[in-house]
Amino acid sequence: MRLALLALALGAFAIGTTEFVIMGLLPEVAADLGVSIPTAGHLISAYALGVVVGAPLLTALSTRLPRKNALLLFMAVFLLGNLLTVVAPSHETVLAARFLAGIPHGAYLGVAALVAAHLAGPARRATAVARVMLGLTIANIVGVPAGTLLGQLTGWRTAFLVVAAIAALTVLGVARWVPHVPIAQRGGLRGEFSALARPQVLLGLLTAVFGFAGVFAVYSYISPMMTELAGMPSAGVPIVLALFGVGMTLGSLIVGPLADRWLRPTIYGSLAGLAVVLALFAVAVQNPWTAAIGVVVLGAVGFGVTAPLQVLVMSRAGTAPSLASASNHSAFNLANAGGAWLGGLGIAMGFGYASPAVIGAVLAVAGLGIAVTAGLIDRRGSAPEASVRASEPASVSAIRA
Repeated sequence: MRLALLALALGAFAIGTTEFVIMGLLPEVAADLGVSIPTAGHLISAYALGVVVGAPLLTALSTRLPRKNALLLFMAVFLLGNLLTVVAPSHETVLAARFLAGIPHGAYLGVAALVAAHLAGPARRATAVARVMLGLTIANIVGVPAGTLLGQLTGWRTAFLVVAAIAALTVLGVARWVPHVPIAQRGGLRGEFSALARPQVLLGLLTAVFGFAGVFAVYSYISPMMTELAGMPSAGVPIVLALFGVGMTLGSLIVGPLADRWLRPTIYGSLAGLAVVLALFAVAVQNPWTAAIGVVVLGAVGFGVTAPLQVLVMSRAGTAPSLASASNHSAFNLANAGGAWLGGLGIAMGFGYASPAVIGAVLAVAGLGIAVTAGLIDRRGSAPEASVRASEPASVSAIRA
């Protein structure tokens, strides 16, 4: 089982690296493709939109496909997208390649979590899922900074070539070590879409879109912000990205236990804290030391809200959480696309490289407003949180843990 989990986590590592490494290489990408940095930021949005489209679409299309076969198919598409990114000659073709690479993102992670939970059994599901998702965290601590440094030294396309190589290793590892897993009996697509249409699920997804967009309004342009405002050399950007990954890890460790006890208050607190941190970051980014500290705090507060929102959406979906869970990946990546676009818009309009932080703060406040509204509706018309937990499926309990 350990080798199977390692193969699944390797795929998560590749996905996390390709999604975020572009943010540290925007100046190099823009210079090579002959476009402005805000225009190069559209490559971030293209990948995110691929996830938005691909997560629910591939989840729906693969309901009758054996899970091992689905994993191999998803990772093969991801591999192709990254190879095309390496050889694409223009901004438009790189844009299309990034969109293709993003399509299997959410579907792979969703199926990988289900396979890990099945292999571990009921007693160790949470541990197995956590080990697979550890690939995403390690990607932000190791893969993204290393890929950024490699891209700066040898050309940005080299970073994506390495990601493609890791994807190829994942295909081999899944084929060799992941056993065939039987298809679970589910209520069918009608039940999944019915669960997705529930108001509390939709409000949870909308909270993720607005709240998380604030993070990506800043993180998408972290490289030029550090070099232009904080006065760091470009060689310092990989260190900043590693600090962001450390913040992500700390946030996940701290927020998880809090969300187990107080789910909605944890969401409220995270979004309110995110708004404050983003507003202060517009000032902190002017100094390299305060900018570095701010990056750690931003990573902790920003990504700390992801797990509580994931649990909330899945619990409100009841006994048909698969499509809702995949759509949550779409919501977070729609936030990625929207945040990158709005942050770039502020820069392009001449408001400076600090403007994405202010824009992000406004988006976080909007997300908080939606979350509070959903909580008030839930309090009036739904059962208490405890009754929801008592009836939630085992997959939700595993992710909550």
